[in-house]
Amino acid sequence: MVEVALPTSRHRLVGQPLLYAISVFASLGVFLFGYDQGVMSGIITGPYFKQYFNSPGPLQLGTMVAVLELGALATSLAAGRVGDIIGRKGTLFVGALVFTLGGAIQTLTTGFGVMVVGRIVSGFGVGLLSTIVPIYQSEVSPPNHRGALACMEFTGNIVGYATSVWTDYFCSFIESDYAWRIPLFLQCVIGAILAAGSLVMPESPRWLIDTDKDAAGMQVIVDLHGGDPTDVVAQAEYQEIKDKVMSERESGEPRTYAVMWKKYKRRVLLAMSSQAFAQLNGINVISYYAPSVFEEAGWLGRDALLMTGINSIIYVLSTLPPWYLVDRWGRRFILLTGAVIMGVALGATGWWMYIDVPMTPKAVVICVIIFNAAFGYSWGPLPWLYPPEIMPLTFRAKGVSLSTATNWAFNFIVGETTPYLQEVITWRLYPMHGFYCACSFVLVYFLYPETKGVPLEEMDAVFGEDTNSAVLEERLDYESERASLMSNTFPTDHHSINSVRRPKPNNPAERGWVSRLLYRNDRSTYEPIADAEE
Repeated sequence: MVEVALPTSRHRLVGQPLLYAISVFASLGVFLFGYDQGVMSGIITGPYFKQYFNSPGPLQLGTMVAVLELGALATSLAAGRVGDIIGRKGTLFVGALVFTLGGAIQTLTTGFGVMVVGRIVSGFGVGLLSTIVPIYQSEVSPPNHRGALACMEFTGNIVGYATSVWTDYFCSFIESDYAWRIPLFLQCVIGAILAAGSLVMPESPRWLIDTDKDAAGMQVIVDLHGGDPTDVVAQAEYQEIKDKVMSERESGEPRTYAVMWKKYKRRVLLAMSSQAFAQLNGINVISYYAPSVFEEAGWLGRDALLMTGINSIIYVLSTLPPWYLVDRWGRRFILLTGAVIMGVALGATGWWMYIDVPMTPKAVVICVIIFNAAFGYSWGPLPWLYPPEIMPLTFRAKGVSLSTATNWAFNFIVGETTPYLQEVITWRLYPMHGFYCACSFVLVYFLYPETKGVPLEEMDAVFGEDTNSAVLEERLDYESERASLMSNTFPTDHHSINSVRRPKPNNPAERGWVSRLLYRNDRSTYEPIADAEE
């Protein structure tokens, strides 16, 4: 055991409050690009926006909306390298600053060209944030709560989207260009808050240890475990991470994309596919163009914005059940059931538009709400949780950067083509995305392993890549990351550390309020894959 001398923690957040603060902060980061994704959907249908930009056609609208994804695509590819060099915290700060600059350019735009430039610059910030926030969240979260915390983070994203929709709606009553400039300006306010917050949050302990800042990394781990530098669980978690870092270094392999692709091709492809289908399953047909979809179904003007706002509230509510379910039911079941419900809802949306009867407007609203709710419960949060879970520490930033870049690439394709396809193939657009939902079901069913409750340092066992079962069992004796950071009390001896592998305490008083809420009767434990099962 490596001993690291540390001062006691007196004047800073530690334990549960620190973990909650980090989760809220991470949620603010995704709130930012959730807001940015939704804000354009309402303003592009407004009369003052159309007048200012000389009634832009479908390709111009598609470009203004989707060009953000090109900027995000570029920086999400770079974010893997940036995140390894300047850290998770530094990348968050830079991303927030760049996003704020892009929001200012959009707010002060003088025409189509300037708006496109502003959207690209905001995209640069979004690419950095959307890559690094899931990494940061996963690296500070205990495995028993990692899924729940990531789903809470996604709820922040959808709250951002809902906020933008309702901002668009209320600003639509303004009889001037401020009707669309004010919603764009709010991006600057949110970005500035995020930039300031990133200066006071702790760095990822795994990145600190990986860059030989052991004392600083140990300090963060101690703070997450309650602030006691003699806590045995905190020391065990530090040692487990340090051992993993050293074993990766001893392999002598460079940390390049080529090595990652060669050694972890399956993990990279799974991570990329989850983000690709998150877009192909049709969410941004609704998120970017919901008012247009409702107008196509028969709702006109401000009524279309109102329906979008109502839909966004239900969308937010749909992201709450995974907080409780994702670490109980697992990732696979939620993705599979989500794909089925989304596919049926999209097929029904196309059918009602095809028959075009008096009931069509209301029926389409119901179908869209069901689709959005299913996405918010499944393919919304989990593709942001899954990639950082399955990638090893040495390649986590690079692997997540590729998966996030895949998200923005397909995001751009869907955003750019939707206005055109709405005019050309009309109702057929929705069953087309329903077919992709069916494809995603098949992919998850046959290829996606379950990662519920697995410590990040033990993910090799899930993929059958850790053949040294003795070393694996020794690591599991510590089970440091398995220890719930939500607990009010922590073990103080080696026997207690081993007991972390046993069922959670039956006495609610021994657990924090989040544990009591989310895991009231849960007694599941992670068992590593034995050699015979690999």
